[in-house]
Amino acid sequence: MAYYLVPPEKKTVSIAPSLSRIERGVGTNGSYQYLTNDPTNAKSDDYKDTNQLEPSAKPSNPTVIPEAILKRFHFTFLIRHPRSSIPSYYRCTIPPMDEATGFFSFMPSEAGYDELRRLFDYLRSLGEIGPLVAGQTEYKTGHREAAEPAGKAQICVIDADDLLDRPNEIIETFCESVGMKYDPSMLVWDSEEDLRHARQDFAKWNGFHEDALASSSLKPRQHVSPPNPCPMNDDKLSLFTL
Repeated sequence: MAYYLVPPEKKTVSIAPSLSRIERGVGTNGSYQYLTNDPTNAKSDDYKDTNQLEPSAKPSNPTVIPEAILKRFHFTFLIRHPRSSIPSYYRCTIPPMDEATGFFSFMPSEAGYDELRRLFDYLRSLGEIGPLVAGQTEYKTGHREAAEPAGKAQICVIDADDLLDRPNEIIETFCESVGMKYDPSMLVWDSEEDLRHARQDFAKWNGFHEDALASSSLKPRQHVSPPNPCPMNDDKLSLFTL
């Protein structure tokens, strides 16, 4: 989803109009006020002058969302190697699947890897994620171990191949990272209500989730994926080198 938060091809960034407004009238200086609460029920007090610069004048933020709102989320990055994700997406843009998906042309930029990496790096620069990696108890600073800083969200990156190979372990680690209680039933969706809910949520993306809609649980796949050629390590985290 980072593709929809970051302007493609490194175009000029500006905060989404629905998340900002210009103060006008007597006693104001035309400064921008950024929305920091629920935009669906915004009141005057919900707007705070968190940045005196115009929305387009803060290049460090690659997204159309104010920094104050980004800080309210606990981010998880779900990644998939291009050798799998690109062919999968391409098949959705050619016959016969294009009739179902409504995507009739393949746009490489929509892969979103560049946007995802820029969002990841920005959140790290803010200190909103890291330095501890989910599933680890300590992180390395140079050649020594250090405890996790208080109040910091872990770096939670889930490789789709790991999720398919070891779903129970990965989901349990994810739950621990975000503060949820893990239950094995999370990997089962076999009721009519579950199916109705899934169809409703996936309706906007018709044709993209047919395998998921035809399933009833997430179990370890029979063939294990080959090793990731761009492994993540303690010293340098990589969301696949572009």
